[in-house]
Amino acid sequence: MSAQPEKEHQWLQKLVGEWTYEMEAMMGPNHPSVKSTGTETVRSLGGLWILAEGQGEMPCGPATTLMTLGYDPQKQRYVGTWVGSMMTYLWQYDGELDAGETVLTLASDGPTMTGEEKMAKYKDTIELKSGDHRVLTSHILTDDGQWHHFMTTHYRRKQ
Repeated sequence: MSAQPEKEHQWLQKLVGEWTYEMEAMMGPNHPSVKSTGTETVRSLGGLWILAEGQGEMPCGPATTLMTLGYDPQKQRYVGTWVGSMMTYLWQYDGELDAGETVLTLASDGPTMTGEEKMAKYKDTIELKSGDHRVLTSHILTDDGQWHHFMTTHYRRKQ
């Protein structure tokens, strides 16, 4: 096998580099939002995948995260995973790029944040604001059928 990067893979390479981030998470109704900061190193794996390793403070304490993203030409979909040192769940992504090629929307199923032992649908979007600024927003589909925005992270490229 010798896969060659396609334009979808090349889009992911825009994320490669050293980043700092500021995150704001809403921990639920009647709770104040929580802010945290950290760093992320994104590297390319053969021009086909990106590996994004983050280090920072989360509401639960120090955390390390790892996101993988690639493009599957057979599925014609972006695919990936996310894991974090604060949980045992492996998140699996399935996504698509918008027509303007600035917003990558990634769908995933995962445990609810309520402590109940049930699953929920999630949606993360990565929006390229510029070559040096991107924004990750996270939403959960609630029982009332509405997407609830619960986290925004601004990434800025280290200069």
